[in-house]
Order: sequence, then C-alpha cells, then structure tokens
Amino acid sequence: MGATRKVGRGSAEVGCPVERGADGVWRVRGHAAGRVVLRSTDTVQAGLGVETVEHLPPSIRRPVLYRDGVEHREYRRQTARFFTPRRVDEHYRDLMVEIAERQLDVLRRDGHADLSTLSFRLAIDVAAAIIGLTESRPGIDERLQRFFPEKFGRPGFTSLDGIRWFLRQNVQFLGIYLKDVRPAIRPRRRARRDDLISHLLDEGCRDGEILGEVITFAAAGMVTTREFINVAAWHLFTDQELLQRYRESPEPDRTALLHELLRLEPVVGNLKRRTTAPLTVPTDDGEVTIPSGDLVDVAVSTANLDPAAVGEDPAEVCPARGLAPGVAPMALSFGDGPHRCPGAHVAIQESDIFLTRLFALPGLRMTRPPRITMKEDISSYELRDLTVSIDRVPA
Repeated sequence: MGATRKVGRGSAEVGCPVERGADGVWRVRGHAAGRVVLRSTDTVQAGLGVETVEHLPPSIRRPVLYRDGVEHREYRRQTARFFTPRRVDEHYRDLMVEIAERQLDVLRRDGHADLSTLSFRLAIDVAAAIIGLTESRPGIDERLQRFFPEKFGRPGFTSLDGIRWFLRQNVQFLGIYLKDVRPAIRPRRRARRDDLISHLLDEGCRDGEILGEVITFAAAGMVTTREFINVAAWHLFTDQELLQRYRESPEPDRTALLHELLRLEPVVGNLKRRTTAPLTVPTDDGEVTIPSGDLVDVAVSTANLDPAAVGEDPAEVCPARGLAPGVAPMALSFGDGPHRCPGAHVAIQESDIFLTRLFALPGLRMTRPPRITMKEDISSYELRDLTVSIDRVPA
C-alpha cells in the first residue's frame, strides 16, 4: 500500500545472509537462516541478561526465558493452555474490551491523552489477569515503568555507575515483590486459581522464583505490546488508505494487517543464540556451518525484509503479500522455535480490540507524533509522547 517503516534501523537490504564478524559473532540477516537458528535445539539463549542469570546458585530455578532443552519444552507444554487462541478468545476477550474502554474513557473525559500511557495500562491489566497479579496495590504501572526505564544502565560492581544500577534494580525488584507478587501469592497458597502464579506454586516455586517469572512475562507481555500498539497507531494516523481499510475490514483481515505492520516494525529487532553443537544454515551460495560455542545474532528486523521470504517490495505495507511456504505473516517478529513468544495471540487480539475502539472515536487525531528511542543491544524501539485528541461532546 506504499507505507514504509517508521522506525529507522539502517539499510533494508539483506545483503550477505550469514557472515562472521571480526568480533567472532555470526550475523544472520536472511530469513531462512534466521529461522533455522531460532528453531534449532542445538542453540541456547544468549543476550537479554542471560550472562547474569548463569551466575545464580544452581538451587534457584531460572525463569523460562533463560531455560533451554527438555526442561524448557516441558514448561512450555504445561503453560501453553494459558495462551491458546481459543482460551484467549473465550476467557479474555470481554476483559480486554472492558479494559480498553476504561482506558479510552480517560481520553473521552479529558479530550486528549498520551497513547503510550493508555496502551501500557491496557497491556498491564490484560497480562496481570493471565499471570495472576490481581491483588496488586495501586501504582503497578509506575513500578514497572521504573523497572524498565527509558534509559537503562549496566548493573555491576566494577564502577560506581554499575553499583548504582545494581542497587537501583534491586530496590525495584523489592517494590514489585512486596506490592504485586507477594499479595498475589498469599491467596493462591490457600486456594489455587486458573492462572500462571497458581501453576508455579503447584510446581513448587519459591517466591523469588515466581518474581523472576513475573518480571519475564511483564517484559514480554506488557512492555512489547505497548510499543506495538503505538507504532501501529502511528501508521494508521499517517496513512488514510490504510486506516480506511482497517476500519472497514472484518477481524481476520484486521489481524492480517496488524501482522503485516508487526513484520515491518518488529519490537525486538535482534535475537541472540549460542550454539551448543555445529549448526548448518542456508545461504545464497549453499550452506555454512557455525561452530559449537559461537554467538549468533539474528537480525530479525532485516530478515523480515528478505524478498525470498516475503516477496516484492518487502519494506512496504502489504497485508495480502505473497509469502514463501512456511513463512509466518509476521515473519520472525514473535521469534520462532522453542522460544517463540507464547503470548502472540494475546498481543494481537488486545491490540485490535483497543485500536478498533480508538479509531472509532469522533474527531480522533494525532496532535503530536512519538519520540523514538532505541535499546541498541536488542534493537528495540520505545515510542513516547504520541499525543491524541478527540472532539469533546458538550455535557
């Protein structure tokens, strides 16, 4: 339809699909090669703080994000029921509508609002229901905002700044535990409910381990969904043809359009893995074998533009584009393989519920475009200060 990326991430050309850099890191830009890396059982998670988690005592159970192999697969099998499309539709659709309307009531009341704030509260409340954070004290959005700040330092003990960040994050951990996680654990110890925290209690997890899982799901289910809602709204505000198509389409077609926007604008642009055995991946000239123990950086934001996977004009929005066999509509934006995002259907459904209602408001307009910042280690964008206004109806 002509619209292109809003978030700049360098060249859109795939170039060499697989190459080893001077630093020893393998850069994977081709979709087929990236999919092989992410699906392989001969790789483990790298980046995303995994190096810090590896230093935890063996007695402490790692959050699911940092586990691999049989243990990880079994955990995903046991928790998959919380995220199936049928369950999300039957258990959470009405809740999503209620939460979306509650946030839009703020816009109706004031006549203007910061979209990042509305979408964050939406994502928090939806994820909290699935996780089981239903007894939180007021201010969970502020606590999570402080835990995932716009500018993040590197905790450590080799500098004053590192020590400061280490102490700061531990204070934030403690706040979330005391005001969100512990209040949720207590009633579930007495009587289990149908949510993730109850499942973790059945698994014998300690409070600290449950806190780690909650933080992991908060990052995956709250922070990333907020960013996608903002970038999707930005596209719709600035492309009237796209907006008209979205407004007039039934839900399956709206979902396809959102998948296409997510392909174009993956929230997390890079995923890292470390090989545990030699791994053979496809290239334009045959195959390349990555040795065991090497770090692999899959450039999702580039692989999603691979013409061999997604067809012509890969940097443009085209919800009906022809995809190569086996290529997902959102390409690798939700990852792939064992660590593929379990809440993919949750994120898309709540985004659609919110956006359809947002863009049905009379006189809706964007009064200030978003400010973009990037978390360079994972090429993740953050959109802030996107302000919207509506025509207020006189009381």
